[in-house]
Amino acid sequence: MGIQAKAAVARAPGAPWNLEVVDIEDPRPDEVLVRIVGVGLCHTDLVFSAHLQVMKAPAIFGHEGAGIVERVGENVTKVAPGDHVVLTFNSCGHCPTCDEGLPGYCYSFPQLNNSGRRIDGSTGVNVAGEPASAHFFGQSSFGTHALANQRNVVPIDKDVPLELMGPLGCGIQTGAGSVINSLACHAGSSLLILGGGAVGLSAVLGGIVQGCSTIIVAEPKEARRNAALDLGATHVIDPLTTNLQEAVRAIVPAGVNYVFDTSGLKPVIEEAIGCTAPHAKIGFVGISSKLDDAIALPINVAMAKGLTVMGIIEGDADPDTFIPKMIALYRQGKFPFDKLITTYRLDEINQAIADQHSGKCIKPVMLPSE
Repeated sequence: MGIQAKAAVARAPGAPWNLEVVDIEDPRPDEVLVRIVGVGLCHTDLVFSAHLQVMKAPAIFGHEGAGIVERVGENVTKVAPGDHVVLTFNSCGHCPTCDEGLPGYCYSFPQLNNSGRRIDGSTGVNVAGEPASAHFFGQSSFGTHALANQRNVVPIDKDVPLELMGPLGCGIQTGAGSVINSLACHAGSSLLILGGGAVGLSAVLGGIVQGCSTIIVAEPKEARRNAALDLGATHVIDPLTTNLQEAVRAIVPAGVNYVFDTSGLKPVIEEAIGCTAPHAKIGFVGISSKLDDAIALPINVAMAKGLTVMGIIEGDADPDTFIPKMIALYRQGKFPFDKLITTYRLDEINQAIADQHSGKCIKPVMLPSE
């Protein structure tokens, strides 16, 4: 029979999203219907909605949902109705990288997360009788309900604030996971973070968990620099008024052990190469606005320093284990990611986008029930 729900629907590139009535199918055998309690806004939602070339209109985005399971398909054993869950990215569960515990590099990642369709090409959501591009990151959670797969729901305890947990499924996981898992920063090391948005500030929290002695955040917006210091960064740099390499080497003369880029900006990454110490690691998660963008990596410098340069997806995290780990740290007061969050009603989503862009807030979370 399915259900009727409400969702923020994108109908034109870059245009405001409007709340519309949508029809959602009953879960298929491996699917889960979740009532969304809170859903974070991520930059990736805006990147895909800016052109609507892959996720074609009408499209429903949102991939940092958290909520309560309402219905499950006949093959679902991971969760049951009434369970509290965080929704994360989808993966096949049986390719070489999934078998390795790296589902972010699933061989079917594009089809499962970015195509707007299930793996068989179907969609479980209709808008005004028209098939919608949905299943974004296996969920499309900018709505009152989302249809997910048991692969991308993570059950959590019921005594944590469910409405705030959604960003753990992507943005927070990416920032913290990149520092904890991918770069694996060692205790006493130095870390340079490029960009002080939600992902960059989550990396600050990851750096503290790892015991980094020097955590530097380069960020042009003053409010975000202040937020970085409040969270535990040891130094901040305004890259618009200061030479990055000079400023970093004034703090760490030998250069930093780790660089983490969230900007996706070619000149920023290239300048950061000159901030590194011997045998440093450089990781980047920022999406470039140019599909064919490329950084210039000085071969002799990279060789002589023994640099490692890596792209990172979802913090190299296995969500089934890493999301509970972040929640455990949060309970202990060691991972206060909730300080990044500002809540909005779902029908205020366009204001949330504007506030995030201006720097008025860091991580907007929409509450569909309010």
